[in-house]
Amino acid sequence: MFKKAIRGITLLALCALALSACAPATATQAPTQAPAATAAQAPAATAAQVTAAPAATSGAAPAQTAGWCSGVKIVLFPGGTPGGGFEEVVHNGAMQAAKDTGANVQYVWSDWKPDQMISQFTQAMATKPDGIAIMGHPGDVAFDPLIDQAESQGIIVTSMNTPLPLAQAKYSANGFGYAGAILYDAGYSLATEAVSESGLKAGDTSFVWGLKAQAGRGQRTIGVLDALQKAGIKVVYQEISDAINADASTGVSTFAGIMSAHPEIKMVITDHGDITGTIQTFLQAANKKPGDVFAAGFDASGNAVTAIQGGWLQLVIDQQQYLQGYFGVLQICLTKEFHNGGLNINTAAGFVNKSNVATLAPLIKAGVR
Repeated sequence: MFKKAIRGITLLALCALALSACAPATATQAPTQAPAATAAQAPAATAAQVTAAPAATSGAAPAQTAGWCSGVKIVLFPGGTPGGGFEEVVHNGAMQAAKDTGANVQYVWSDWKPDQMISQFTQAMATKPDGIAIMGHPGDVAFDPLIDQAESQGIIVTSMNTPLPLAQAKYSANGFGYAGAILYDAGYSLATEAVSESGLKAGDTSFVWGLKAQAGRGQRTIGVLDALQKAGIKVVYQEISDAINADASTGVSTFAGIMSAHPEIKMVITDHGDITGTIQTFLQAANKKPGDVFAAGFDASGNAVTAIQGGWLQLVIDQQQYLQGYFGVLQICLTKEFHNGGLNINTAAGFVNKSNVATLAPLIKAGVR
């Protein structure tokens, strides 16, 4: 069982110290081996797509000062709403990268709505930034025509949290990278670990609250469902509505209604960071006590830590979303200033449960994990 406690901050320092030489990172292994999921994997760029970096005008390496990326204008999408348990940590990582590099970063919040991300991307292009760091939730079909427009205007685009494999393959040489979990594998791994830790058997029932209808982003929910099916677990599935996606607290009646209608449910898996962080409220509304059902989900947040410590939540997968925001900024700076190609960084670190929560709690509550 893969349960890494702390991974990390050294990776930030290494890339910052070796800016022009920071090669694309090799993705870490998912906690549990999942079947290959081609929809979530970026195909390798062909030789024709890889171009040489422009030659330096001087033999001397550029000075690497604290403001080495100053003057570079970036628009970054943290995801949901200011103060949200997951997206605020993405925001924290981006702000630290802006401080470290001197980049000028503007933040655009989107309530986790794919259609809103699309319209906001168009608005961001109109401001003529040097780069845009996006959440890939709308998927390649919706996003790629706009990314083509941005690239034609010389705007560097990179993705966080949800991959856009076709765009990444096409524009990797132009700095289109990815910082986030491999979604299908993360969902499959979480469900597999949850079945193991909960002791559920074939024929038992789990409630899954997810986003499988979303192109790209839905791969994580699909991974959860595939793992449960393989284990023989029956599933009650509910798609997360736009309203609950934007504000998890509005989902109390939905959750309580499903639990009341299906008293056989022994496990709950929530594929949404803010919903997972609200699990204690949901379970109390359904007249459940700590441990009555096994609760698992995404992601590690301050509220999730409190829920684990109180026995309401048993397992979360840690995406290290701070790194997603940090590398969203750093990728654009590296490409703009040093012509680096796209980095591919799997930020999934492993699981958090009662066995290791004490180690991670201070970092998570400080908003850096």
